[in-house]
Amino acid sequence: MNKTSIDRLREYLAQLPEQSQMLLMREYERAIERGEDVVVANFVLDLLRGVVRGHENAVRPRVEDPTRLVFKSLEPFLVEGVGNVRPGQIRRASLLPIWQWLERDAADAVREFEAAVTVSPEPGASDIERAVKKFQQAAAAAITTATSGNRGAARIGPTHAVEDLPSIGAVLKAREQLDGFAGKLPSVLRSFGDSQIASVNSALNVPTLTTPQVLPFALSLVMQRLAAPWQIIRLAVKIAASDDEIRVAATPYGVAVTMALSDLNRVAAELRSDIRRGKFDSAPEHLKVAHDGVRGLRTELDMRNDSTWGRQMAAIRVEISSTLQSEIESVPGRVRRLLRQRPDKDIAATATIDFAEVEETVALINFVAVCRTYASELAINEVTLRTYSDLQQYVEKSTESLVQSLRAGDTRVRSYRQMQAKAAIRFCQVLFGQEYASLMSRAAEQAMVVVERKPKRAG
Repeated sequence: MNKTSIDRLREYLAQLPEQSQMLLMREYERAIERGEDVVVANFVLDLLRGVVRGHENAVRPRVEDPTRLVFKSLEPFLVEGVGNVRPGQIRRASLLPIWQWLERDAADAVREFEAAVTVSPEPGASDIERAVKKFQQAAAAAITTATSGNRGAARIGPTHAVEDLPSIGAVLKAREQLDGFAGKLPSVLRSFGDSQIASVNSALNVPTLTTPQVLPFALSLVMQRLAAPWQIIRLAVKIAASDDEIRVAATPYGVAVTMALSDLNRVAAELRSDIRRGKFDSAPEHLKVAHDGVRGLRTELDMRNDSTWGRQMAAIRVEISSTLQSEIESVPGRVRRLLRQRPDKDIAATATIDFAEVEETVALINFVAVCRTYASELAINEVTLRTYSDLQQYVEKSTESLVQSLRAGDTRVRSYRQMQAKAAIRFCQVLFGQEYASLMSRAAEQAMVVVERKPKRAG
């Protein structure tokens, strides 16, 4: 943008009403926080600040957006999207409408807070932190008032924001206790054994943290540090002194089982999405998480088939099974389409094999092999074993046949047969290992040597 255009933009911004300028500044700050058009947003924001402060060189960037300062405590619990969330989670999309609601229903507190964090000279970190804590308590009080009998909650806007309002109020109110609890947790809990469970239980021994509203968020902090998040159920089993689901559900910590099941359901949904998009790189990781979680919950918790948790577990296994089964059953057909030996007369001289499709099929064969490892817990044992056995038999026979076909046949289609043999050997590498694939590769090379020598003998 040249100097003339910049001057015109500055003049336009200068003639806007002060309220519009402030609103525009806030929107650009939020755009930067979301990572949207950061270069443009920063450029316009600098001009705006210069106009508002009197001169572009006199502008002092705000320390941080007030919204971000207030909601920073919620960061460990935020999830994207507006779909359903489990206990201990808050939708990021709810923050903006709730802030806008606070600007209306707690206007005095908002103005006082914004003035405290934007005062000149620039406030120190301790002053900002003091202002943040004060406003968070004021916001929590406003939320408590609004959610008592739903007064004022209807004015917030989107349904997801209304649903998240009590959770946001609870976390803001218990902010100091949650921060203190998080500080006592190790960065990684690789094994959640008796000593670790006792340590976490001791750190949770704070009345504020064990309320029904706050406990799910404290448990979320633990789950984020667990190498296997499903192990959070061990804390509930320990508290109940029993693995019987009825006794576990009767304690406040029963919510841990609901959270673990919800996370498993999310993993199943992500696995289904990845498979449908052909993203098999992440499938093994999702399969392992799903397998370990299903096995762990079924082993360490005595769930009845007709209970709520039992039905949720059954639904998760059925979803994973149906997702995997349809994909597994499609693999032999793709392999046969690539390796099928058609008569020479049916093959065009320009026929070719797409090796990108070969590699996609290799990924699918690898996928079946991974499924075989986790088949029993995911209810796909029979289809996985049958498919893998069929693949081995078909690829072995086809590879031998294709290598033999290189010794004879029409020279017009020999190039296509070579490509088929190369694809078959690639499949052998996955199904039987590198040693067998190398053996078949040498056999194919020898077959081609024989073919090249034949004309010389004829001469």
